[in-house]
Amino acid sequence: MTEQLAKRDASQPTKDRTAGSTFRNPAGYSSTGQADDTHELKAWKVIEDAGMRGARLGGAVMNEMHANFLTNAGGATAADLENLGELVRKKVYETSGLTLQWEIMRVGEPADK
Repeated sequence: MTEQLAKRDASQPTKDRTAGSTFRNPAGYSSTGQADDTHELKAWKVIEDAGMRGARLGGAVMNEMHANFLTNAGGATAADLENLGELVRKKVYETSGLTLQWEIMRVGEPADK
């Protein structure tokens, strides 16, 4: 268990303010953790390929450590988080033709959408 937690801490922003993985991996391609697991169609990879790793909007940022974690870097509003997520979805679609599906459950509507 200690080894697995250390591995997760090394690859995911476990100490940052996130809601966990933001988008589902494209249909049929889940993270297995196996040595032969490929990364071509992982959500973090298509986000990175679209140039959105580290993208910011207000206090929201697509995490530098793991591009599939939408992070409150300080003072992010719900609208910042929602709008950055939608911008990421748009850029991924434009660059890959893939439509990312939200994995986190969003409640309500942002005030300035």
